[in-house]
Amino acid sequence: MAQELGTLAQQTADRLAEKHVGVVVAAMVEDAVEIRGAGGTGSTADDGRAPGPDTLFEIGSVTKPFTALALARLVSTGRAGLDEPLADLLPAGTAVPSRDGRQITLQHLATHTSGLPRLPRGMLLPALLHPSKPDPYADCTADALLSGLARTRLGAVPGKRFRYSNLGAGLLGLALARRAGTDYESLITREISAPLGMTDTVVTVDEARSRRSAQGHARRGRPVTPWNLADLAGAGALRSTATDLVAFVRAQLDGGPEGLAEAIRLSRAVEHRTSPFAWVHLGWMAHRLHPRQGAHLQIWHNGGTGGFSSFVGFDPEKRLGVIALGNTSGRPVDRPAFDLLRTLQQDHGSAPN
Repeated sequence: MAQELGTLAQQTADRLAEKHVGVVVAAMVEDAVEIRGAGGTGSTADDGRAPGPDTLFEIGSVTKPFTALALARLVSTGRAGLDEPLADLLPAGTAVPSRDGRQITLQHLATHTSGLPRLPRGMLLPALLHPSKPDPYADCTADALLSGLARTRLGAVPGKRFRYSNLGAGLLGLALARRAGTDYESLITREISAPLGMTDTVVTVDEARSRRSAQGHARRGRPVTPWNLADLAGAGALRSTATDLVAFVRAQLDGGPEGLAEAIRLSRAVEHRTSPFAWVHLGWMAHRLHPRQGAHLQIWHNGGTGGFSSFVGFDPEKRLGVIALGNTSGRPVDRPAFDLLRTLQQDHGSAPN
């Protein structure tokens, strides 16, 4: 099993390395895990080494399942409610848009059904005019976000329609941190990373971790500066490693330790259908393949920043998963990662009827 799994992971890493400066791929089946790296430039030193299990990558929107699990954790311990209005967690007097009398709730934010636009107000045009600007989210401070929120119109009635929103996820992270009396990074560390033994899932990279951090690259291979996302951190500011993400997926497959298990169950109990075969959980996208493809369940999220691309996907019915991390932007790792996930599913029996 280990040899076969390692071969499949390496083949996927080699396939991705054709378009990325460096990549890491993890393949998981039940209790077996294989992690493989390919390409060069596995560190900020640009020394030509292939990245490995403990190389840090910006994971972009793969941050969102962490933010949503933090919500589920606070809900399961009675510190927040899924139906609680966002306004209740923001500073007094903050103007939060509504539509047809429906307020935005925390569940709406975690399932992208708030009606909020994809980006904060006023950000789209500057991002288009300056696509190479380092960290286009750098000015997304709490004050700027809440000021813009007051002037934002909803594109749909909250709870009615799926509309992917970085703004919504970022506001969720900001609101949860306020409720917990801490900052976003500390919230994730306390509620998720520490219980799972994940020591390298962070927003702020210290000197020791910087030596293990992959250098991000633009599509043509030019080194780029890191993204930090300011107070929109809950939308995509985390850095992590393949080793840590294996622990995160393992908790999804096995139920997680006491204290997190109820939150994991809750995060996947919530569903909003986007089509007959696809839906969104708290923080996760999900779909079931066509019966001709085995009717397998795939729960996943991808991500991208100015210098990185990421993917995490798993099948809880078969207890298997795939993680792919690349340090080149504009070149998604999704397709090879989905191909590997489907191969693992096909190789390990049929999905339940």
